[in-house]
Amino acid sequence: MTVIDSNITDLVVDALDDLKAVDTKIVDVRGLSSVMDFLVIASGNSSRHIKSLADNVVVKAKAAGCPPIGVEGENAADWVLVDLGDVVVHVMQPAARSFYDLERLWSGEPEVSTQQDVVADHWA
Repeated sequence: MTVIDSNITDLVVDALDDLKAVDTKIVDVRGLSSVMDFLVIASGNSSRHIKSLADNVVVKAKAAGCPPIGVEGENAADWVLVDLGDVVVHVMQPAARSFYDLERLWSGEPEVSTQQDVVADHWA
């Protein structure tokens, strides 16, 4: 790639901010994945907004010499994934984002059960 990872993540965040993405987060997954280094996760307000956000990321990445490896979900546009190699971008409807909870999934932290869950499991 002609652009280093931190520049790619900055470019992605700027492209998302240009079109008012909601709650953009960068998740460092270098210790968890050999496929990518960072996830950038953002929400849009509608299918059209999500598609526009993803399209803007693609346009800016191409202009910077980092064309996407692939783009998935453009037709339905409730979750669009843009694969930039070491940086993978997820632009999602808030409901899908909440349901799949990628930030927690990729945090690398073990899921902690509540005391109530432990007691319920013990007596099950």
